[in-house]
Amino acid sequence: MAKKTQPGTLSKVLLRVKRYWAAMIGSIALSAVYVAMSLYIPILVGDAIDCIVEAGHVDFAKMGEYLLKVAICAGAAGLSQWVMNVLNNHVTYRVTQDLRQEAFRHIQDLPLSYLDTHPQGDMVSRMVADVDTFADGLLMGFTQFFTGALTILGTLFIMMTIRWQIALVVLCITPVSLLVARFISKRTYSMFRLQSQTRGEQTALIDETVGELKVVQAFGHENASLAEFDEVNDRLEKCSLQAIFFSSLVNPATRFVNSLVYACVGLVGALSAIGGAITPGVLTIFLSYANQYTKPFNEISGVVTELQNALACAARVFELIEEKPQTADPADPKVPETVEGAMEISHVDFSYVPEKPLIRDFNLSVKPGERVAIVGPTGCGKTTMINLLMRFYDPQQGTITLDGVNTREMARGDLRRCVGMVLQDTWLMSGTIRDNIAMGKPDATLEEIQEAAKKAHADSFIRRMPQGYDTQVGEGGGSLSQGQKQLLCIARVMLCLPPMLILDEATSSIDTRTEMKVQNAFQTMMEGRTSFIVAHRLSTIQNADVILVMRDGQIIEQGTHQELLAKKGFYEQLYQSQFAH
Repeated sequence: MAKKTQPGTLSKVLLRVKRYWAAMIGSIALSAVYVAMSLYIPILVGDAIDCIVEAGHVDFAKMGEYLLKVAICAGAAGLSQWVMNVLNNHVTYRVTQDLRQEAFRHIQDLPLSYLDTHPQGDMVSRMVADVDTFADGLLMGFTQFFTGALTILGTLFIMMTIRWQIALVVLCITPVSLLVARFISKRTYSMFRLQSQTRGEQTALIDETVGELKVVQAFGHENASLAEFDEVNDRLEKCSLQAIFFSSLVNPATRFVNSLVYACVGLVGALSAIGGAITPGVLTIFLSYANQYTKPFNEISGVVTELQNALACAARVFELIEEKPQTADPADPKVPETVEGAMEISHVDFSYVPEKPLIRDFNLSVKPGERVAIVGPTGCGKTTMINLLMRFYDPQQGTITLDGVNTREMARGDLRRCVGMVLQDTWLMSGTIRDNIAMGKPDATLEEIQEAAKKAHADSFIRRMPQGYDTQVGEGGGSLSQGQKQLLCIARVMLCLPPMLILDEATSSIDTRTEMKVQNAFQTMMEGRTSFIVAHRLSTIQNADVILVMRDGQIIEQGTHQELLAKKGFYEQLYQSQFAH
């Protein structure tokens, strides 16, 4: 798997790096300047040494010239390296910024079926921890790879021109270092990938446990959660130790080979100097170059290790980005001329899991402005119907039309702007109360927001908050009660007043007195609007124009409250179970 994944991942990374080709060319040019200056310094030092080797013939003037040139070259090398690092940082963090934006944008296009079946913490880990690790590896690669490669080529070229016999010794031992590094690095990719996957699993577990800590504590599940965390943590420790152990073998192995190169150069060079073939200054140059030649191998071996980790993390991010998005909106979407709210559901089949059918051959006709209540036991398909109406899911068979237009032929945004939803689950984001109410109408004035809050009977508790409508609430509503959160969600719909409404246990968390007031507001709001009301409390739907009784994904009864009671069927049993004494 690693053999196939790694090159593919690397090519995807390079495609994104390619966008910043100007900065990359500048970085390569500066690395060439840095290497040239670094390689010229040993020649100057060797020449300076030759100025002082003979007793009584020390040329201080010439030596001073060489040392001045050394200082100039060192300054130029330092400046070029600094600018090169700035450019490398720019490219690295622009690439990671692009990657995060691409991943986050893609999440908006993923079908709910993916989000429902994948842990949120794992997606967070891919976008945060994995991208950070990728950035570290990429930065190290940019910083050390170019300079290392140029240094190796440069030192070899100069050594060959000065004394090819000694350069041949270096060249013969070099493949040993490359083979050792390649042997180890090939085996570390899969280990780093496993480490990244396990870290994502751990993040998902932490996210789930912290998010539902009240439930964990309420059911005394702390010890079980700790045991589960310890098991994942132990696996992460083992795979991390394996990955780090194998990757850490690269550096000492290459250092051993590099020390062997230095020793051989020193031995052959010393024999040449004794024989008069080279001067002591040239020997110094070769020893300096032997160090400079072998140093990049140590650095590149470290880079290879980091790149293995970076590519393993990048592969997980690309997996998320390449997940199949939801069905695209049509190129030329249709919109009803006037949204009146006529819904037609014809022969719809749907199941979340293919082997477990849920809704089969479902048919329903809703007139404009009609109030449709949906009741039935848990798991009968009530919420699934809402998901299909909103196109959070698409049916496997059949059609759903709005005012004669197939909803598949509409843009999802156009369809959803026609519908206001208040669900049993509350949706509040980090921000002010004002921002949360105005989510569906960002340009709403404060007066409009306050009026909507009054209709939802939320204005009184909002005004008692520290900063009123500008009070900050945390993710999920922070310290607000469940009832207060639900009132804010109701106010959000009151502000938009779309032509259609979906109320799924919209008052389930509100006290009875406030519920009566909100129900009256709903009755006013539903006037002339097609409304779907999902309810377990049958007292809230007695005024519905039609009540659909569902069981096992089918409509088994249909009619008004009084008609269904008169039938003495399943609805009458549900009603008696709630109100009979």
